[in-house]
Amino acid sequence: MADRGVRGSESAIANGVPANGVSSESVPEALGTLDVALAHGVRLLEMDLGRAAEQAREVLKAAPGHPQARLILGAARRRSGQTGAALAVLEPLAREQPHAAAVFLELGIARGEAGRGADAVAALRRAVQLKPDLPDAWRLLADHLDMVGKAQDAERARALYLKAATKDPRLLEPAAALVENELPKAEALLRAHLKQCPSDIAALRMLAEVAARLRRYPDAEILLSRCLELAPSFAPARFNYALVLYRQAKFAEALPHVESLVASDRQNPSYRNLKAAVLASLGDHSESLDIYEAVLKEYPGQAKIWMSYGHALKTARRQGDSIAAYREALVIQPTLGEVYWSLANLKTFRFTDADVASMQVALGRDDLTADDRLHFEFALGKALEDAASYEESFAHYAAGNAIRREQHPYDADENTAYVRRAKELFTPDFFAKRTGAGARAPDPIFILGLPRAGSTLLEQILASHSLVEGTMELPQIPGIARELAARTAARHAKLPYPEAISDLTHAELRDLGERYLTDTRIQRKSDAPFFIDKMPNNCLHVGLIHLILPNCKIIDARRHPLGCCFSGFKQHFARGQNFSYELGDIGRYYRDYVELMAHFDAVLPGRVHRVFYERVIEDTEGEVRRLLAFCGLPFEDQCLRFYENDRAVRTASSEQVRRPIFQEGVDHWRHYERWLGPLKAALGPVYECYPGVPAMIEEPGT
Repeated sequence: MADRGVRGSESAIANGVPANGVSSESVPEALGTLDVALAHGVRLLEMDLGRAAEQAREVLKAAPGHPQARLILGAARRRSGQTGAALAVLEPLAREQPHAAAVFLELGIARGEAGRGADAVAALRRAVQLKPDLPDAWRLLADHLDMVGKAQDAERARALYLKAATKDPRLLEPAAALVENELPKAEALLRAHLKQCPSDIAALRMLAEVAARLRRYPDAEILLSRCLELAPSFAPARFNYALVLYRQAKFAEALPHVESLVASDRQNPSYRNLKAAVLASLGDHSESLDIYEAVLKEYPGQAKIWMSYGHALKTARRQGDSIAAYREALVIQPTLGEVYWSLANLKTFRFTDADVASMQVALGRDDLTADDRLHFEFALGKALEDAASYEESFAHYAAGNAIRREQHPYDADENTAYVRRAKELFTPDFFAKRTGAGARAPDPIFILGLPRAGSTLLEQILASHSLVEGTMELPQIPGIARELAARTAARHAKLPYPEAISDLTHAELRDLGERYLTDTRIQRKSDAPFFIDKMPNNCLHVGLIHLILPNCKIIDARRHPLGCCFSGFKQHFARGQNFSYELGDIGRYYRDYVELMAHFDAVLPGRVHRVFYERVIEDTEGEVRRLLAFCGLPFEDQCLRFYENDRAVRTASSEQVRRPIFQEGVDHWRHYERWLGPLKAALGPVYECYPGVPAMIEEPGT
């Protein structure tokens, strides 16, 4: 890791290594005493690397083989970018000085810069074994452990870094609690300390670490933002901040921070890996692939990086290369269940008998993590589905969903209550009073509904039009909704979202619309006047969308409730679809969605254009013409040849929309119908009336 900025190692170098009997009397008078000469060399490492190297060489002329002078020379060469020359000094020095922590720290850094990640880990482990209070060694060790696939070891190393970096005795106890993952204890101690010392950046970062581990990312974001206000050069906090933004899908906001980090340390693997992930999420697949390829040259044994590389290749429409990358990951780590699911998630991929046997063996292990196990369950469910073993397939889908539901509980009653409140709020009078509010631009085309309802197909059709750019599932609208809930809750404790919208002025609604357009600009790579936001969960925010962007287009992608809901049930979503892990929950969610969209049809007639997946399959040209007419776009023949469009597609349907319309998937749910009783019961009249809508949707359980 080319950390020319690891300046904390100066203290280690100053304390250095034993002189092996070399006395100050043997040093020429021009150099002064040995200690003075060496101390000057250490200081020069901060000011002038060339003079530091020269000083070290002068000492070595007078005291050949002096270990601390050699350490200064190696450090000066490394920081000057002469990695090979530095290693030529440091490798033999480490063999000769097996108990010198400073030597192993410098050697670990140099090995990292040379792309020798595993060797860097070995040197850094030795450094912290010899001297556990070396913060830089722990930090760098954590980065390299991440890159060689030892995530748990990396997390512990970062906790020990925080402990080693903490000089305030009042923070030693919470630091120790973090090391032991005693998060409630650490949080209580840190909050008590911050009441007395609110600007303590070390405590702020430690509390943010607690919040991040608990997945309270908005809290972590606020803490780290404050930390960076107080200490803009605090690189570890900036990395944590960029990571927290990324995990909240705030990719555009994360990018400048991660670019700043990479500029300060161009070889840091954690920085580069995060930049590649952010760029891929922003649609810059070329640079993302370049970064992954460069990192893999240095860390070829890192299964998770091969997997991330495979994801990026898939999105860039290089399926063969994507499969090869996934296969490479499995060679390195056969129990990495997410790779098997990634192959299954290609949808057009078919597992071999050997693959199925490997997954069955893996599921028989008792040392699998819950995440690996659920990925194997979903992947094996897909493999057995392709083999027409539907009963066994359903059992594996159900097992995977059960694990996921335990990890991410969902309250169906809460969603139903939200729909009722939204219906009460969004009346014709409510909208009439806000006529003229919002940003006037007509650029966005929203495609919403439930996941797996055909939204990617509609996006691919529209994105094949010369005036429309396909982007992806954009996080801005849900982000605005969360922000409104948090902001107004501070002023009005009893005004949750969506009621919080009623508190906004015309100007504030316009500002939110303009902010949406500004924040999504980074996703637009062409000069097409229109772009698509196909976040399905925006069906919960139609009222907000209409108010802040009154001239946008809103399209509701709808599919048969059993086909749509079961397709969602057997799809492992990385995040954001917690309703999909139990058949009754997903049925309730579909029912709530139909009720809410029927309400908007009544209060905003014609505002939402509905497209039924089955009708697109039956009459593609007719539905495409109606869709384009709603969007105010002239018909273009290439919209019927959407499968020829080579744009990047990130969703689970990425490979399916690169083929002409096909019939076989429409009624595929019928193979599983005997196990869908809880889904039918939850859907009630919505299932029975499809594609119509019941005149009155009864309350669940009536």
